[in-house]
Amino acid sequence: MDQKTSFPPRPLRGVRAVYARQAGCPSDFADVTVDFEPWEEGVAFEPAADLAIRGDATPEELAEFQAAVADGLREELAALETGTTVAVAVVLRAMAIHAVDSHPRAFHHAGRLVVRNALSLARPAAKPK
Repeated sequence: MDQKTSFPPRPLRGVRAVYARQAGCPSDFADVTVDFEPWEEGVAFEPAADLAIRGDATPEELAEFQAAVADGLREELAALETGTTVAVAVVLRAMAIHAVDSHPRAFHHAGRLVVRNALSLARPAAKPK
């Protein structure tokens, strides 16, 4: 039986992902917390007006990190199993940044990881293809 599903099936708030990898210097570090809300269609992404930021980054770096999170999210959502309708508004609630080890690639990985964490909360049996 081909059963259609949608993501997220209900609001998923406070989903956190930490991507930390020690691979020499600099290493990789990104920490994000997001809310997933059911949406009309497609993927909407925005930082919260009261976005909590731990660590220091220039406004340009912050914009790059946020864009990388959004790209990682979209990439992972595009890889969901066939038959899954993605209709989600994603709100970035918090970020932790390390002065040396944070970079866009780390936040991209964190974006992918936070979707995987949300999937396990929403449907423990669901897996990306």
